[in-house]
Formats: sequence, C-alpha cells, structure tokens
Amino acid sequence: MLMLVVGLVIFICVHSIRVVAPNWREVHLEKTGLVQWRTRFILLSVLSLALIVLGYQKMRLEPIWLWFPPIVVQHISSLVMLVALFALGSAMVPKTTLKSKMGYPFLISVKLWAFAHLMSNGTLADVILFGSLLVWSVVSFAVYRRRDRRNGVIREDGGVQYNLVAFVFAMVSWFAIVFFLHKVVIGVSPLV
Repeated sequence: MLMLVVGLVIFICVHSIRVVAPNWREVHLEKTGLVQWRTRFILLSVLSLALIVLGYQKMRLEPIWLWFPPIVVQHISSLVMLVALFALGSAMVPKTTLKSKMGYPFLISVKLWAFAHLMSNGTLADVILFGSLLVWSVVSFAVYRRRDRRNGVIREDGGVQYNLVAFVFAMVSWFAIVFFLHKVVIGVSPLV
C-alpha cells in the first residue's frame, strides 16, 4: 500500500503546482529553462506512475474488499466511461462546446473516469487510487474555474463539427477499450 500512496502523493504534488502556486512554474522555468523543467516533470511523472502501477498491482494480489458492487453498477460505469471519453476527446479537439462552456475537459474526464471506476470496484486499492484522483480532479477543476472567473477568462465558442470529432473519438475509444484494450492492458474485462 505504501508504494501506491507514495506514487499518488508524488503524482498529485507534481500535477498540482499550478493549483497551489500559479506563478511558481513560470518563475522556475526562467531559472532552469524549458528543457530542464520538462525533463524533471517527465521523470517525476514517470516515477510516480510506475509506483502507482506497481503498488496497485501488488495490492490487487491480496485484495481487501470493502464492498461488492452489483452487476448493474458495472453497466452504469460503462456509460459514465463513454461520457468520460467524450470529455477526453473534447480536451484534445480544439473549439469543442465542452471546452468553451466548462473549460478543462481533461479534468472533467478524470473526474468521470475515477468516479466510474470507484463505483464499480470495491477494494481498498480502488478506493485509494480512484478516490485520490477523484478528489484531486474535483479540487483542481474548482480552483481553475474560480481563477478563470476572477480573471475574466473568455473562451472561444465551440462548433458542432468539433463536437462530432470528439464524439467519434469517444465511440471508437470506448469500443476498443471495452472489447479489447481493457482486458489486454489491465487483465480484467469490463464486460464480466
């Protein structure tokens, strides 16, 4: 469990710098330069992800069950994941409506992804991993939105054609993950 928690702490700290100290990144970019900054960021991110994956896998070997979700929750979770993938597509495609109205569709995607996995998995490892990322994404989203309102940020209006690209991305990704990738990469089929 310690490995998972340490990995999450490193990951959340590295990815929360702009939440806690908005100008800290720019100050250190000037001191160290872009290449050195990105190198440190990538190395810390890779280290944290490795610790998270290894810690989570280790905890899955001897799971501590907190609840056993009913099968209907897995189906609801799959639908939530479709919406999460649409939000992810909206983050990658410029000028989507979700990006223009809400801002930060990637954080919306992480929130939905974490929530879907939290409600359909009932072990302590799942609560630690998905619960932590859910709390981080909710807090980050709230801080960024409040900061944008305070600074009067106005985003470019989205267009239907961009939403359509995000929707196609969501559908293709969802089918690939549900019917193939989740089983291959994670070792568990979401269809069970």
